Amino acid sequence: MLAAFAGKCLGRLLLLCLYLSLLGGSPAAMTMTTQDASSQSQANSLTNMKNGLNESFPGPNLATKESRQTSNQSVTSVQYELLLPGASDTSVETTISLEKVVEVELTCILDKEYSYLKSFQVTWRRGNETISHTNKTDNSWSIKVSVSDSSKLGSYNCTLKGEKQLSGIFHLQVPKIERKGKPTISYLRDTAVMTCECPGYTAISWTWYMTNGSKQIVINESLLADRYVISKKSASITHLKILKVTKEDGGEYWCEATFELGKSKGRLELKVLSFMVPLKPFIAIVIEVVIFVALIVCYEIYSTKVKHKEAEKEFDQIEHLKSEDGGLESSEARQRRV
Repeated sequence: MLAAFAGKCLGRLLLLCLYLSLLGGSPAAMTMTTQDASSQSQANSLTNMKNGLNESFPGPNLATKESRQTSNQSVTSVQYELLLPGASDTSVETTISLEKVVEVELTCILDKEYSYLKSFQVTWRRGNETISHTNKTDNSWSIKVSVSDSSKLGSYNCTLKGEKQLSGIFHLQVPKIERKGKPTISYLRDTAVMTCECPGYTAISWTWYMTNGSKQIVINESLLADRYVISKKSASITHLKILKVTKEDGGEYWCEATFELGKSKGRLELKVLSFMVPLKPFIAIVIEVVIFVALIVCYEIYSTKVKHKEAEKEFDQIEHLKSEDGGLESSEARQRRV
């Protein structure tokens, strides 16, 4: 019986080896394959569970969160400080131009010369809104403002009340437009060029307007290519060129720069003159010269006539005297004959 049992076991072992050789693996590989299959089934079940949760509770996925984190990390942080003098009831102001989303830290610092002043009650305000300061030392007080849109712009005021009252004001605004203060002068049928710029800042876009009465009309160069040309030399400079200027082109113009935090406008004026306008002073001078010359000529003519009349009178007087002398001589001759 033992021999028969051993023969059966040997036969089964040979069949098993033959089966494994046909599969090209080993018992260990078979075990690993089974574990992989089990892991794959678990992963599939977890995936199905996640899909089910996403379908039931829609929300931002991991990629969205990562992009938001990256966006937050790219926000620029800047710091601005105001040094407060110790003079009583004084206010110091500064203007800060911001073009894009930024994290701003505003700090009011008491001059060290007046560090002996104690017991200050410090208040930060924006309009009627009170803001708690985030950082405080013996002589400085700071707040942080996340300027994400135009609603965060405005005036931020720090007030120190104690023995004396001091204040500092930060005016946050979009960059101002720089343009020529004097009117641009052009002539009929000539070309007029007006320029706006915001040095040091990058505008997303520029728009030009022409004032018609109380309305501002957008200048669309694509519709009026034969009249207007709008060129952007750089992101901070724009030009409006008006071709073949007419009298109706004179008036008020506006250039508008668009930034992430809002828009800024600048006003310009165009005066259109005819070609006779610059000639008027020259014509006036010519007329004055002509009048002056005419007066001189008239005076010379008058003087010549006066001199001629005087010469005639002198000649007549001389002739008269000669005639009188001749009469006297003839009378004397007669008397001698007698």
